[in-house]
Amino acid sequence: MKSLLRLLALVLAPLAIALSARAAEKPSEIRVANPGVGVGNRPVVGGSAWSLLNLRGALESEFKSDGVPVRWSFLRGAGPAVNETYANGLTDYSLLGDLPSIIGRAGGLKTRILASGPKTNLYIAVPADSPIQSIKDLKGKRFAVFKGTCLQLSAARILEAHGLSERDVRAINMDNATTKAALATKDVDAAIGLTDLLAQRDQGLVRIIYSTKGDPRYTCNSTIIGSDDFIRKYPEVTKRVVRQYVLAAKWLADQEKDLTEAYRLWARSGTPFASFKEDWAGESAREKDSPLVDAYVIARYKTSIADAKRLGLIRATFDFEPWVDRSFLDQVLKEEKLEGFWKPRPAP
Repeated sequence: MKSLLRLLALVLAPLAIALSARAAEKPSEIRVANPGVGVGNRPVVGGSAWSLLNLRGALESEFKSDGVPVRWSFLRGAGPAVNETYANGLTDYSLLGDLPSIIGRAGGLKTRILASGPKTNLYIAVPADSPIQSIKDLKGKRFAVFKGTCLQLSAARILEAHGLSERDVRAINMDNATTKAALATKDVDAAIGLTDLLAQRDQGLVRIIYSTKGDPRYTCNSTIIGSDDFIRKYPEVTKRVVRQYVLAAKWLADQEKDLTEAYRLWARSGTPFASFKEDWAGESAREKDSPLVDAYVIARYKTSIADAKRLGLIRATFDFEPWVDRSFLDQVLKEEKLEGFWKPRPAP
């Protein structure tokens, strides 16, 4: 009897190991973070291929048959809050703007860049009856900036391009919702923000004195990043996440001549259809939201790393290329026969 039990143990041991290894290939859940919330703190955002993953339930559908739930977290604290979730082991993948991701990397967060995110236009607004007409008029004024986000880096560049620095304005740290409220009550003289400022303008509350539209030097840039530890444990899951992102970007590019359906989906965020339509007018969806980590992205991030150091936002610079893992994106593009669909963008 004892011999039989030993024999069974020897036979079953490899099977148990195999089953254990297979279980390890499938996480208990996939945790996805988004840097920002919709109007009224709703857990929906718009304006990108990334947002379509959530709006169209792409990841949930992809992993449904595996029994793996996808949990989205929309964080009002934006990029800095996403960094905190990575630091605490609470996030597996996210979209993240250039500055917060750079601060995280410089601070020791183990992440990988998997694909490029969108180029995001920015707007500087003032109360509707303000005498301020240009960037130069901001000197000495109360200027709302969401610090630690890509808005801070872009604001510094825009000010410098007009002969000013952050020291020349009274920079006040405010999140997006607080910024809009402060503009409406005139508790700030100006603010830098996103597409939702266009809606405030249409309500007669603010005027737009500056936009980055048409000038990629000052837009917010972002990438799709993942936890290095999670990627090492679950490479096949990572590939499937990247695939769904690429397919979302492909869908958006295919709608380029008429983005009505995208605007309709994005409007669930609370930012009006008309604001997205104006923001995307005259721009190529294929170029604006390309997933390629190309010469444009490389140049922008190298500049951002240097600027973050120059502005005292990080202590030391680092090499960009070792941060990027193109392997999953390259595999997906090949398998989906999308090599060449997006043309590499040149450095600005």
